[in-house]
Amino acid sequence: MPKHSGAEETLCTERIQVERKTFVFTLKENPRGRFLRITEEVGGRRDSVIVPSSGLEDFKRVLDFMLETDGAESTKRSPGMFED
Repeated sequence: MPKHSGAEETLCTERIQVERKTFVFTLKENPRGRFLRITEEVGGRRDSVIVPSSGLEDFKRVLDFMLETDGAESTKRSPGMFED
């Protein structure tokens, strides 16, 4: 089948559940290039952000930094610090 001028092709999809939220990561491609769509689904509502493939390395670098920071901070937390 020929591609339509605005058609998006899904290259891969991964879904994760975090508490009450579902996050869907979809790598897509259209005539303008590849991009990652991250969709948050909660309570029947959906919100999405799109990251062009040219920004994925920067996105990963920032996420890695956030994970390192969270890991370092979690060792400083006292038990029950974030519990209700």
